[in-house]
Amino acid sequence: MLLLLIQWSSFSQENTEESVGLLTEIVPFVSNKNQVFLNTLLKSLKPGDTLKLEPGFYTGPATIKVPNVVIDGGGKATISGMDNESVIYVKADNVTIQNLHITHSGDSPDRLDAGVKIIEANNTIVRNNLIEECLFGVDIFKSNGCIVGHNDISSIKRKPLALKGDAIRLWYSTNNRIMFNYWHGVRDMVVWYSSENHFEGNKGVGNRYSIHFMYAHNNRIHKNEFYNNSVGVFLMYSEQTILSENLIQGSVGSTGMCLGLKETSSNQILNNRFLYSAYGIHFDVSPFVTEKINTVIGNEIAFCNVGMLFHSDLEGNLIKENYLHDNLTQVYTRGKTANGNKFEGNYWSDYQGYDKNEDNIGDVPYSLYSYSEHLWAFNKNIKFFYGAPILEILDFLERLAPFSKPKFVLRDKKPLYKWDHNKKRN
Repeated sequence: MLLLLIQWSSFSQENTEESVGLLTEIVPFVSNKNQVFLNTLLKSLKPGDTLKLEPGFYTGPATIKVPNVVIDGGGKATISGMDNESVIYVKADNVTIQNLHITHSGDSPDRLDAGVKIIEANNTIVRNNLIEECLFGVDIFKSNGCIVGHNDISSIKRKPLALKGDAIRLWYSTNNRIMFNYWHGVRDMVVWYSSENHFEGNKGVGNRYSIHFMYAHNNRIHKNEFYNNSVGVFLMYSEQTILSENLIQGSVGSTGMCLGLKETSSNQILNNRFLYSAYGIHFDVSPFVTEKINTVIGNEIAFCNVGMLFHSDLEGNLIKENYLHDNLTQVYTRGKTANGNKFEGNYWSDYQGYDKNEDNIGDVPYSLYSYSEHLWAFNKNIKFFYGAPILEILDFLERLAPFSKPKFVLRDKKPLYKWDHNKKRN
């Protein structure tokens, strides 16, 4: 299949502001013959101190209880949890942890063993660290105003994907900034019961959920890139999210999706690219409150099995000026119709109309009917032949002389005739 054959080796949206991942090199210290128990050094810290670690091997678990201190590994210090609990606990405000190799936490999902565990500690900075062989990367619990930036995070390699931990976990935490991190080989990145956080410039590859939001409102997700995950971004019972200028591609598998909306309202989905996936956008009972519309504007949805999937007949999404092209099915609905949503001025690559007055608006509406979906509605195994010539012939014959009434899906009264790649849409 085309989805499996196409490989991308570089970003197609270049971020010119900052690089993703480590800003300065971290060199793991492999010899553990001369171990230093990190807690011994932490006991002498006073507020305002900076602890610059010499190159070497340090052991945890270690707990920082003094506020306003800096722990700097200089890129050549390894801190190992020795497979026992979390490696570093932060229990004081205004702590900075930077330039460290943090490794070998415990593997208990009940304890949420992590590389760095921040517990009710505001304004913590976790910057430029290599965090590997830790079940969870950074766990932020009831902590506000933290910055997690330029870290390289992976979980315990020996564990299967479903049993790995999360790269970053926010729990009842607000006003945090998650910036320019690279997470890979982890389970998820989760934001639960946490509002007003900002996620920008991150890259996630080969995970389950790139970011999973639940009961998390008013968050901002901007210019991130997520590749080859099961799900890109999933908004569950979360409102007032702004998702803008992200690239999400390669979300494959039977439930693979770039963006999932589950019982969520008042979100803005702006100028993203959803590519090469099973589903571009999956609407599941969204908007949950009809008056609180979801706005979907200026997105490119392309090379997907289904561009947009509507799980029900709920109304209230504004779908405007999007670029839908080269999808096997542009829009599919499991309900009666998707036309309760407002489709306005989108570009549809399968539009068969014309533009006589050259105003770039199709002179006839774009109307989408489903002719052959009933074949696999009764037998899902037939979907194996999706896109095959035989189904194309059946679809053509249905259109030519339908044996049954086709299913009306949607109508866009003013479809775009040509797509202008240079125009900014808001």
